[in-house]
Amino acid sequence: MPALFDPITLRDTTFRNRLWVAPMCQYSVFDEDGVPTNWHLVHLGALASGGAGLVIAEATGVTPEGRITPRDTGIWNDEQRDRWRPVVDFIHSQGAAAGIQLGHAGRKASTYPAWGFDEQGTVPESEGGWRTVAPSAVAFTGYDEPTALDSDGIDAIVAAFTAGAVRAIEAGFDVLEVHAAHGYLLHQFLSPLSNQREDEYGGSLENRARLLLRAVAAIRAAVGETVPLIVRFSGTDYAAGGWDEKQTATVAGWARAAGADFFDISSGGNIAGVTVPIGPGYQVPIAEYVKRVAGVPTSAVGLITEAQQAADIVASGQADVVLLARQVLRDPHFPLRAARELGVDVDYWPSQYLRARR
Repeated sequence: MPALFDPITLRDTTFRNRLWVAPMCQYSVFDEDGVPTNWHLVHLGALASGGAGLVIAEATGVTPEGRITPRDTGIWNDEQRDRWRPVVDFIHSQGAAAGIQLGHAGRKASTYPAWGFDEQGTVPESEGGWRTVAPSAVAFTGYDEPTALDSDGIDAIVAAFTAGAVRAIEAGFDVLEVHAAHGYLLHQFLSPLSNQREDEYGGSLENRARLLLRAVAAIRAAVGETVPLIVRFSGTDYAAGGWDEKQTATVAGWARAAGADFFDISSGGNIAGVTVPIGPGYQVPIAEYVKRVAGVPTSAVGLITEAQQAADIVASGQADVVLLARQVLRDPHFPLRAARELGVDVDYWPSQYLRARR
């Protein structure tokens, strides 16, 4: 089995190790225009200097209406593309690969940011919010009812994901991640609890997966054969009759055939009020199931906080990569610290930090 600090290659990109940074929303575009700021440069740059193999930028709207909050980043216009370039350049200068998560929040869009506001739920149009869209006119608990997408609207979503992917590659990103998790639009289509359509996008698993597979195939056709493409899934809704590990594994296989290379396995987010069995590494068994059943490479994420814990996940074959989120917010240089703790001599310590290497 590979070790945590062994490189891994996807298509034409080799990553220096298997400790990657998961996308994490920052809610820091205070002009609400989707243009990344100096915060994103410093935040993501610090994570790259900390030794990660891949740093994935936050859920980034492929349309204005696809943002989770008005303060999210975007990739729907050229100004945004051009402001991402210095961020990507700095990540590269630190030896890490740069990824971006392409997202559309669907019925969970137009919400108040997680910090800086007392309010929760849907931002009204009078305060800069907008009407949301979804597979069906079924609201997420506590949010406004969305508008069900028609066929033209679905085609526009595919086009927006594709255009966003092209702009991301033009900005210099090495890796694209399609966000089909956490109850956002593509997950809403996948789950029978949020998708009540009776056309070719609803009902059977093949129909519910159609939008995701169209997006994956269109992105692959647009960016060519060299760019790694990741899909992030929630492995389960934690709700009876909903999306689950078996469906995730099946659709992962289909997505790989459509052009995806790797699968980032999280969980939940589509149904409010469910019981989630949170604990150290609680999503690792889901990643292991998808890897084993679908025969695809996966990453594990969720309360992975110790170097030996991360090393054991990779060494045991439960997942091919470990994604870090809150742990690297607490300790942006966790990968370098993990290498030191595990006795691995890596050659990518920043020169400015070499005094801490021993």
